[in-house]
Amino acid sequence: MATECEVWLNANPLEENQCDSLSGEEETTKNNNEINGNWITATPPTIHEARVKAKAKRRLRKNSSRDSGKGDSLSENGENIRGPIITPTSPKGKLLDRKSRTGKGRGLPKKGGAGGKGVWGPPGEVYDVEELDVKDPNYEEDQENCVYETVVLPLDEGDFEKTVTPIVQEYFEHGDTYEVSELLGELNLGELKSDVPVLAVALALEAKASQRELTSRLLTDLCGKVLSTDDVEKSFDRLLRELPDLVLDTPDAPQLVGQFIARAVGDGILSREYIESYKGKVDCENARVALNRAAVLLKMTERGLRIENVWGAGGGQRPVKQLVKEIELLLKEYLLSGEVSEAERCLRELEVPHFHHEFVYEAVLMVLESTGETTFQMVLNLLKYLWESSVITMDQMKRGFERIFLEIPEINIDAPHAYSVLEQFVEKSYCAGIIDKKLRDICPCRGRKRFVSEGDGGRLKHESY
Repeated sequence: MATECEVWLNANPLEENQCDSLSGEEETTKNNNEINGNWITATPPTIHEARVKAKAKRRLRKNSSRDSGKGDSLSENGENIRGPIITPTSPKGKLLDRKSRTGKGRGLPKKGGAGGKGVWGPPGEVYDVEELDVKDPNYEEDQENCVYETVVLPLDEGDFEKTVTPIVQEYFEHGDTYEVSELLGELNLGELKSDVPVLAVALALEAKASQRELTSRLLTDLCGKVLSTDDVEKSFDRLLRELPDLVLDTPDAPQLVGQFIARAVGDGILSREYIESYKGKVDCENARVALNRAAVLLKMTERGLRIENVWGAGGGQRPVKQLVKEIELLLKEYLLSGEVSEAERCLRELEVPHFHHEFVYEAVLMVLESTGETTFQMVLNLLKYLWESSVITMDQMKRGFERIFLEIPEINIDAPHAYSVLEQFVEKSYCAGIIDKKLRDICPCRGRKRFVSEGDGGRLKHESY
């Protein structure tokens, strides 16, 4: 046996590592084959097995000394198992982890069925309407005729005012009744429909005339869409009952509510018998005043008064010609009464601060067309009062005078003394602090006419003289 191994080694020399591994293996084999001092014959290993084992041990020693725990390992059969041995708690241990790091999955579709398709199917696939299964234990016959609708809960009294008040206040800014009807239509008002006019009128009582006009238009447009005539009658009944409380905040509430009733009758959302139904049945003095006011306004319509103008068209919604006429009437009333405070109140109620230059223009024009000193002094006092009270701004005052300066040649045709009167009025206005020096200096003036001689009969020379 020994001679056979020596012959084989001489024919196939091994490296040092292989020799060492073989020698160590022989020693182990000898120890295993010797039992109780007796030698047991064993079958010698083949050449291929010796090569595989020697190569595996050599790699094991290299990796153990270099990587200390990393590298290839051997299985029980001596096979080479590649791949690093990574500690589960190390940071690199998560590199091969297929679990979700966020706990919400990787966003991939779930696999379902034997085909492995996603839950939602391939892109572009259209699913048919699912048919009801009659054999389903949960099947009911009413399911086939079932209609699904969005249910809006009705508003209670606590949420009604919080929800509707911003809608009405925004309407005072934009004036679009269609938008209000759309917003109210989305709400489930239920039995609180009649409270909408009450809330709108209550807010309008503390507002301006233009917003009261908007409120009357809103009630007219809502009737038939959101409100019925019965809802409107119920709302005015409630307003008449609540007048004692409304008077505390708005002293002239009875007159204003009466005007709302008259306007509603004129617009056709209240019947003319509504006022007649209260005759002899009213105990509250405020309600009696409101109904009498409405009755008087309706009688005046028979004499030519238009009930649509009960509030006047508010602010810039009025046409320019109508505003000019109202300004002319305001000035004429002032020249008759001489009350500057009343003129100021009327000018404020027009709610056209952007159109105050027309007021200045008309006031100065009246001075140029007048022949006495009374109009001159009264208009000067009025402009000074409005300037000091900041009703008319510096810009509006300047624009009014500049318009007069541009049109003075045409004005002079009807008023021959317009140039001289304008010079005097501009000088007085500058002394009163109404205009500045720059505006005074640009005032147009007409050169004096000189006669040819004393006996020429008053014939004037040309302007170029």
